[in-house]
Amino acid sequence: MRHRTPSLATTARKHKIVRPLAAIAAAGATLALAAGPAQAATWSSSDRWASWSNGGYTLYNDVWGSGAGPQTIWANSYSNWGVWSNQPNTGGIKSYPNVSKWVGTPINSLSWVTSGYNVSVPSSGAFETAYDIWDSGNANEIMLWLNQTGPIGPIGSYVTNVSVGGFNWNVYKGWNGSNNVYSFLNTGRSTSGSVDILSVLRWLENNEHWIGNITLGNVQFGWEITSSSGGMNFQVNSYWVSSG
Repeated sequence: MRHRTPSLATTARKHKIVRPLAAIAAAGATLALAAGPAQAATWSSSDRWASWSNGGYTLYNDVWGSGAGPQTIWANSYSNWGVWSNQPNTGGIKSYPNVSKWVGTPINSLSWVTSGYNVSVPSSGAFETAYDIWDSGNANEIMLWLNQTGPIGPIGSYVTNVSVGGFNWNVYKGWNGSNNVYSFLNTGRSTSGSVDILSVLRWLENNEHWIGNITLGNVQFGWEITSSSGGMNFQVNSYWVSSG
């Protein structure tokens, strides 16, 4: 299994690669610099590569960026988790704490792929709440930005605006040196709701012809954090992915 580790990002443009999963921290809880819910959580860690599996999902702390500060991830379940993150305002993405679920089915063999979320996010800093969706070979990356705060932007160039999957998006197409990146930026700001992921994938296949009948791999959800100076809390209050 692989997880996303973007690199060489600026506050205006991101360049992302995928690499094999780094060595993972042991499951023992580490409570350092934690805030609020982490103190009583079922699992917690401050290791940058920490992971924890629950209910068919895997959580990753994923602190990968250059000059990153401390970050503690905590979880009671795959649908109730969060991070306390203290990232300096120096530009470039520092981390992508996320929950990941593997699907492993060609998109034309699927009848639905939907997901629901409810999150609490800071009012300042620089970050976006985002799905990061991959094909099984990590050749195509589809990002769905639900909301964003601060001076951040997607890789690639603006292509079009479309309403699909329950949202109105500005769509960008780019290449990071390793894989195609298709970014959908919500024209509104959402902290709770549901998204029809399969409709987005089929729009990419049938309307734009940017992808074929790819096998859907990991569906990830979390925050790309560029800055959260002084320490900020990000929390998933509920979450699910369903496919069939």
